[in-house]
Amino acid sequence: MDSRVALVTGASSGIGEATVLELIRRGFVVYAGARRVERMAHLADHGARVIHLDVTDDESMTAAVTGILNDRGRIDVLVNNAGYGSYGAVEDVPIDEARRQFEVNIFGLARLTQLVLPTMRRQRRGTIVNISSIGGRIYEPLGAWYHATKYAVEGLSNSLRVEVEPHGVRVVLIRPGAIRTEWNEISRRSALEVSGETAYGPQAHALVRALSAADTERAPGPAVVAEAIGRAVDAAKPRIRYTVPFAAKAIVFARWLLPDRVFDAAVHRVFGVTPADRLAAEESAAGARVESVG
Repeated sequence: MDSRVALVTGASSGIGEATVLELIRRGFVVYAGARRVERMAHLADHGARVIHLDVTDDESMTAAVTGILNDRGRIDVLVNNAGYGSYGAVEDVPIDEARRQFEVNIFGLARLTQLVLPTMRRQRRGTIVNISSIGGRIYEPLGAWYHATKYAVEGLSNSLRVEVEPHGVRVVLIRPGAIRTEWNEISRRSALEVSGETAYGPQAHALVRALSAADTERAPGPAVVAEAIGRAVDAAKPRIRYTVPFAAKAIVFARWLLPDRVFDAAVHRVFGVTPADRLAAEESAAGARVESVG
């Protein structure tokens, strides 16, 4: 039997990079796709087929899938990993930035799924792995647009699963919790850049403090997520959802268990605004006023 073929998006770092290496270890022919091809040279050294792939560009996605089919004649696994988290208050985030998050996190995922499904249906086999997040089950202040995209991934995946199962195609959701990747720094930076000096400044500083506390050396790296993906694609009957690491399961369970108002109160405690946050926001606002007067 020919080697199974996988396409992994967002492969230049973090979970995507770790997934490429995990699937190679499991015997797949892996196509590693990302915009920043230069950051994937080490993956090529490990045997990955490195390709340029921009999930906001239909021509790029179509060319990637067509090229794989021309090379190998099949696609057995699609790992929809490309995504990012841009934080800021709903009032502050430019609507074009909100749209871009949906383009990357949901519409790119959906379009690539459309492109691989005809082949998977003909094969009567295939696995689509959508990287969601526990952010598709919970919420936090200043993360509304990011969470909205992940809730959308959950809903799309649930409907897609029952659509394609009769055709031999499986859909698996992966829900990472706190994982050490560059995503954490990007999200913290965007929260401060967008809302750090607005009326939501105290909440932005509180959010950054809470996210920084979770982003420690004790937090697992992306390999724990890649290993779950590997288990899912190798399983004869994979689970519908894999939530990793174990601590993330407790958070999702708490959300299921607690009434909305109680969970809201817990969110306020975790992301609570301290006097120091308020002072920093007031000083930033005062500085902005002085500059505008000057």
